[in-house]
Amino acid sequence: MNALSRMGTVGALLAGLSLSGVAHATPGGPGVTGQVIAQSTVGGTDYILREVTVPPGQATGWHFHDGTLYAYVRQGTLSHFDSTCASDGVYPQGDLLREPSGAGHIHIGVNRGSTDVVLEVLYVLPHGAPFSRDAANPGCDFE
Repeated sequence: MNALSRMGTVGALLAGLSLSGVAHATPGGPGVTGQVIAQSTVGGTDYILREVTVPPGQATGWHFHDGTLYAYVRQGTLSHFDSTCASDGVYPQGDLLREPSGAGHIHIGVNRGSTDVVLEVLYVLPHGAPFSRDAANPGCDFE
């Protein structure tokens, strides 16, 4: 599936979401924020659209998700690393990324740039699951 098709698929999922109240959370380092834009539950699955902002020099913290995430980089460049400390992608403005579910997919997003990274993230989670689950740093020293 090419990037344009993926964007259309994410857009179609987002179109069905209802607006909700604003909520804030701190998914990682100082100044990292998340705001729920919309959410809906279909069957046993929560679809939550959230804007996540990572300031320069900050990171999301090591974590994993109980469901799949789809993100669009609206601003900045996100450096993404897996639990082996290897880069599994650098995503500049306009890119899409997918994070698979499960404890076997521990990762971190780092802003190595000089402007905020702003992500539009679609969480596809089992009903009631948290946005993410914290994980220990696997020994990486690049944060």
